[in-house]
Amino acid sequence: MATRLFRILDAFSSERSALTLSAISRHSGLALTTTHRLVGELASWGALERDSQGKYRIGLRMYELAALAPRGPVLREVAMPFLGDLYEATHQNVQLGVLDGLEVVFVERLSGREAVRVVSRVGGRLPLHATGVGLILLAHAEHAVQEAVLDAPLKRFTSKTIATPQQLRRVLAEVRRNGFVISDGQIELSNLSVAAPVHDETDTVAAALSVVVPSRGADPRALIPAVRAAARGISRALGSPRALALPASARREAASRAAPPSRTREESLGDAE
Repeated sequence: MATRLFRILDAFSSERSALTLSAISRHSGLALTTTHRLVGELASWGALERDSQGKYRIGLRMYELAALAPRGPVLREVAMPFLGDLYEATHQNVQLGVLDGLEVVFVERLSGREAVRVVSRVGGRLPLHATGVGLILLAHAEHAVQEAVLDAPLKRFTSKTIATPQQLRRVLAEVRRNGFVISDGQIELSNLSVAAPVHDETDTVAAALSVVVPSRGADPRALIPAVRAAARGISRALGSPRALALPASARREAASRAAPPSRTREESLGDAE
């Protein structure tokens, strides 16, 4: 019973947001009579809604349930001030994604009228190997997840898409070493992204943050400090111990302020006299 209900809900997508009863039957692979009965039950509960044209859409009850997901709206609420600051600094696409299976799911995206066009959307999915946020999440994922992605065919979107396991392993090692990634032209040749990890209260990478800008004329390395600062701010708000600790540069600065001033050679000679 539950499996058939899930098959009906799975018939909907961003490209198929409104479906007739026969279309739901066709995409779910269920008999029309079974579809009619189950769609009626889902509509009564609020999981589906019927519009004025007789087509069905996902209902608000599903949105209410999604709001309870800790990696969705809760994470989004914590992250929004930092996403907003990064957007104001760049006026480009700012994205927040989480790992789900072997894909990245985008839980938030801020975009302006002048921002470069992107294929991602809130609630949308993309492969881990071909996106900045995906590479961050994959680099810090469990070994079994990494191997599953490396063993599967790597879908090529452009001539710059990572297409071999050897190349992907090398990039993932660089991500772990550097703490950020620049993904240039992997989904669309006209775009590049800079991404960094977001840590939770256990210091586990719970999400990844990125900014997507036009490839032409962009200086991605100039964006790294802002992206990492935003990711660190979200991590701090989530209670990450490593984010709450002072970075090495700040520790050195604090130590230099606390240390007594060094004495000049003349002062030392004066003491000796």
